[in-house]
Amino acid sequence: MTTTTPAARFPSAADTAATLLPDAPPVRSTLRVTGADPLVPSVHRLADAMSAAVGAFGLQVAGLAEDSGGAPREITVRAADTIDTLRAPFLTTLGGVDVQTVAEDPTALANNGFRRTADGWIFLITTYPHQRDAVCRVLDCPPLRDRIAEEAARWRSVELEDAVCAAGGVAAAVRTGEQWAAHPAGRHLAGRPVVEVERIGDAPPEPVPDRLRVLDDTHVIAGPVAAKLLGTFGADVLHVSRPDLPDPLAMVALTGGGKRNAWLDLRDPVQAATLRDLVGGADVFVNAYRGTGARGFGPEDLAERRPGIVALDLHCWGADGPWATRGGFDQLACSATGFALEEGAGGPPSLPPTHLLNDYLAAWLGAAGVLAALRRRAVEGGSWRVRVTLAGVCTWVRELGMFTAAQVADLPRPGAPTIGMHVVDGPMGRLVEPVLPLEFDGRPAPLPGPPQLLGTAAATW
Repeated sequence: MTTTTPAARFPSAADTAATLLPDAPPVRSTLRVTGADPLVPSVHRLADAMSAAVGAFGLQVAGLAEDSGGAPREITVRAADTIDTLRAPFLTTLGGVDVQTVAEDPTALANNGFRRTADGWIFLITTYPHQRDAVCRVLDCPPLRDRIAEEAARWRSVELEDAVCAAGGVAAAVRTGEQWAAHPAGRHLAGRPVVEVERIGDAPPEPVPDRLRVLDDTHVIAGPVAAKLLGTFGADVLHVSRPDLPDPLAMVALTGGGKRNAWLDLRDPVQAATLRDLVGGADVFVNAYRGTGARGFGPEDLAERRPGIVALDLHCWGADGPWATRGGFDQLACSATGFALEEGAGGPPSLPPTHLLNDYLAAWLGAAGVLAALRRRAVEGGSWRVRVTLAGVCTWVRELGMFTAAQVADLPRPGAPTIGMHVVDGPMGRLVEPVLPLEFDGRPAPLPGPPQLLGTAAATW
């Protein structure tokens, strides 16, 4: 494996990719990464991390083809294009307008952000109505940016974090890396692989079918994008969601390409039985919700229902750790782990110049883990669990190495995209989105189909 212009003193992105799934069956295909960090004014290796994650997925795609007799291929990833992949929500248009402008509540994202507290900083999330309401109940204020900031300043960071989470919202106090390493949630994740692939049950070896069946029980970005990647490479993806808790239209447009969308409410025994029937015919189950296990759809439950299944579990803090009951988002992982303070370089905490990071990394890493598990299932048999956490991803990025603030201070912020754009027409209108940032033997990766409206498909295979 080779890479061009690796950042001095750091392993190349291609070499990093080769270490991410050490127990996967061997791959003869090669990975070439062109370009390296620093590309944007971030002390963290954003492009190198994304290039490694994209490359790891590409290698497993190629390995899957090799397992069926295909020839080795050369996979190419352009580091600059992976920066644009992280910026997809800001580069995608629907019907000729920025996809974010079609949000049902245009003030929701505006109220997200770092807020000063009496002893530091906190990141508050108000993206969804129930999260906004939890924040406003705790702070006893209307959903206005200035009032939220005013009331947050009266609280200590950890006390406000605990109060918002106890009220059903999500928040994270801004911590240093040392504070996170000493925290029970940080200690729980310490030393674990960024992608965990674990055999959880017995089943006979099973070849990977020509068309995988993927059940997508996810929301927001990380889980939906992981399922979308599998669909782009040929899987039949059925996304299920509750009609009273739909993802915003913008999220569906960003992450729904090529999927079918059905309503299922697991609180209804009949609909829960429908999902159990679907599990019986699935190869992969992608979950990004807390509490799914309590309803009988945890990885072990899935393996009992469908021996040989691969269960991808995406969580912010770890599904079995001290914060297992807490929700989380990309920005909260940055805040809690020390990343945001490092990114702020001595000033106020900051998100990366791409704004998003962990969601997309988790998606590509999770999808790579699924393919590795499917390849192992074909040889070893078994049911498999793949786990990726946003906080674990963020810690992994930090551990890849950092630049000094002076080394990156003069670099330009991301501007016009270098990546190609994909145009597709569908029931939601004309969608223009970035293509995937990898090629196989010089040919572009496949393109996803158009996103479909929620609830427009039957809950059947």
